[in-house]
Amino acid sequence: MDATIKVTNLRKTFRQSAKQMKINHSKDKIKVAVDGISFETFPGEIFGLLGPNGAGKTTTLRCVATLIRPDSGDIKVKGIDISDDLAVKKTIAFLTNEIRLEDQMTPNYAFDYYARFHEMPQELIRERRKELFDYFGINDFSEVKIGDLSTGMKQKVSIVVSLAHDPDVIIFDEPTNGLDILTAKSVTDYLKELALKGKTVVISTHIMGLVEKLCDRVGIIINGKMVMCDTVKNVRAISPTNDLEDVFFDIYQKGGLAE
Repeated sequence: MDATIKVTNLRKTFRQSAKQMKINHSKDKIKVAVDGISFETFPGEIFGLLGPNGAGKTTTLRCVATLIRPDSGDIKVKGIDISDDLAVKKTIAFLTNEIRLEDQMTPNYAFDYYARFHEMPQELIRERRKELFDYFGINDFSEVKIGDLSTGMKQKVSIVVSLAHDPDVIIFDEPTNGLDILTAKSVTDYLKELALKGKTVVISTHIMGLVEKLCDRVGIIINGKMVMCDTVKNVRAISPTNDLEDVFFDIYQKGGLAE
């Protein structure tokens, strides 16, 4: 089976301002955010990037989604190099909490607006909108300004907009962050459905329970390095307690060095 995402020796650095150096308690003007990360993902699986805040998870996913350019390394999405960013964008959905829809738009308008970017015919737009709005319970709010919606409903609208073009690769950065328990469940249930349909789902998170509940495989990232990558079952089996949290903290306390 061919990998849908293949990341090889990814490296990304950022120049730090004096303020950032102070916040990070660092004297280095260059921060290494991602340091030689490699992994693959496959159709029909949910792959998780697990690590603490600042570990390099979001930077990795933003490189895959062509939002930022890596310093070095190779990334291919469905065999397409990320240098062909328009072709890659057509095959992925990328959602992060940093993405904000215009407050004055309604869910109906936002969905149509972004779907047209993917050159979708109007009939297909109507079909996809109905399918997604029905699933996430957006119909009663379809003509309410996004700025007037609850946090959970805004997140649902962002999700359906990102999925308008029915992409094969879905990349979610902290998919349940800030959501109430009911909204979070609807999101995780839908991600499972997408994987069952043969889609590739990639999430980043610092929540152990979400990885154990949702992911088939997990890559643990600490200080910009991939320190372990395997099935969740195999990673858990490393610990005598069969507990992912115990495995993670054991690696973390050793400075990110897996045995």
